[in-house]
Amino acid sequence: MTAKSASWNRSRVATLTLLGGLLMLAAGPLLAEWSIARGSNVQGAATAAQAPRGTDWLYTLKAGEQLDTLVSELLKERYTGRQLMRHNQLTPDARLAQGDTLRIPLAWLKQQPDPARALAVSGNVGVVSASDGRQRPLSVNSLIRAGDEIVTRNGNATVELADGSVIRISPNSRLIFNKLTQYGKAGMVDIRLRLDHGGISTQVEPLLEGGARFEVETPSAVAAVRGTVFAMQSRPGMTALQVTEGTVTFGPHGQPQNIPAGYSASVDSASPGQVQIRRLPPAPQAESLPSSLQSLPAELRWADNGASRYQVDVFDTDSGEWLKSTTVSQTTYNLDYLDNGSYDIQVAALDARGIAGMPASQTVDIDLQARAAQLLSPETGTAIDDDMPEFSWQYRGNNEVARVEISGSKDFSNLIATSEWAPDSSALANKPLRPGQYYWRVVTEAGGNSVASSDARQFVINGTLPPVRILSVNYIDSQVRIFWQSVDTATGYLLQLAEGPEFRNIVKEASVDDTTAALRLIPGRRYFVRLKALSDGPLASRWGPGRELFIE
Repeated sequence: MTAKSASWNRSRVATLTLLGGLLMLAAGPLLAEWSIARGSNVQGAATAAQAPRGTDWLYTLKAGEQLDTLVSELLKERYTGRQLMRHNQLTPDARLAQGDTLRIPLAWLKQQPDPARALAVSGNVGVVSASDGRQRPLSVNSLIRAGDEIVTRNGNATVELADGSVIRISPNSRLIFNKLTQYGKAGMVDIRLRLDHGGISTQVEPLLEGGARFEVETPSAVAAVRGTVFAMQSRPGMTALQVTEGTVTFGPHGQPQNIPAGYSASVDSASPGQVQIRRLPPAPQAESLPSSLQSLPAELRWADNGASRYQVDVFDTDSGEWLKSTTVSQTTYNLDYLDNGSYDIQVAALDARGIAGMPASQTVDIDLQARAAQLLSPETGTAIDDDMPEFSWQYRGNNEVARVEISGSKDFSNLIATSEWAPDSSALANKPLRPGQYYWRVVTEAGGNSVASSDARQFVINGTLPPVRILSVNYIDSQVRIFWQSVDTATGYLLQLAEGPEFRNIVKEASVDDTTAALRLIPGRRYFVRLKALSDGPLASRWGPGRELFIE
């Protein structure tokens, strides 16, 4: 597990359960509402005012750090060490040591674009490039640059910013990356996003003091954060916020309020200048699952806290991908059909508006082992008239998928046909089978990376083997080499050499394992050659057309 994913787990990404039903902002009575004034005086709320233009950044010198290297790494080219010393009211020859603090104007710091990266993408998600305005499919590891837009339809995406902050974009959303800037090696960022519509949930890394900035704007509100976990949704005339860790400064433009963890807030154009604040539903008390599961399905249970509905979300711990979101009315949920790996499982109560509350969260490792299936039909040695027979089996493990494999050899070195991977216990081959002898088996898979194969069974498709067609004849002195087309289910070939096209007078007859043979002929005589496929099964064989041979 990477340091990034470990950090993601420590904070539990609590808001992410808010994604599934968050766009349901139906009108209704407001419970535990706060006034704007009270919202700005919430106990424990931290002030998150942005630094004004001209603010200095305080930099503490590290061991062995010199003024010239500091200037080259942090400052724009037009600023010098002498100017920096003068700004700090120090003489040019003043000695600096580890632990000394310098004031550096933000305007002097190097600024460089710092693209974001797509960690996970599911479903239909596009990115609109700011450089040419074209929309392309978003894929894992795609870079997102300032001005680009991510548009989700029936899909979702997880994006990591350069400072380690992570954003999940819910379906039917449009997020514009207005600014993605890093201040040289200072570690500070200026990130400004615009959520045109839809929903996002975020885990923002703690920002350094000074000019660091992380803002999410919607058509009706703005949220500024300094390191927190929150979710936002935007629709025409309405913006909603839910905070599950830290504090978010949120409200109409120019009228922000501090919203602490455990509360939601909304801005509605029908009530301009007002921020409606209410407490989020508490986290349900969930029974702990085993830290490692060797079989699925597994039942997740939690205590009823009075909610009529609950939302269960499943996330991939390493990539952050949002895998499942399900709304249930009961207090149980079955986890099934998950690949081996680590998952963050979250359950939250939904309020009357469909807003998810504080989540109960736990991490579970899935470690499934596939078991060999028990074959049912056809039995060994069965002769079948149908060229598309049905194969059936019985699973011995849980939460498995399987496919049928059909080969002309017992070691399955040459697969002739297969079925699709599916959880079913019967299947047809993906193409008709020619007459001949075959072997079949079932391969089961559990957890995406554990595979087991059943024993093999032999069967025969009745019918007539196709005639063998000679492809080419090469003459070298008095010798002739013949090449013919392979027949999939043939175990060998019978070659006949005759002095007439009726093949009454057979000069030579031989069995050949390969698809080529060499013959030595008497010059000046005419010969004819033909072949037919051989099989171990009770199959009739037909001769292929004869070919004349002649050496002058």
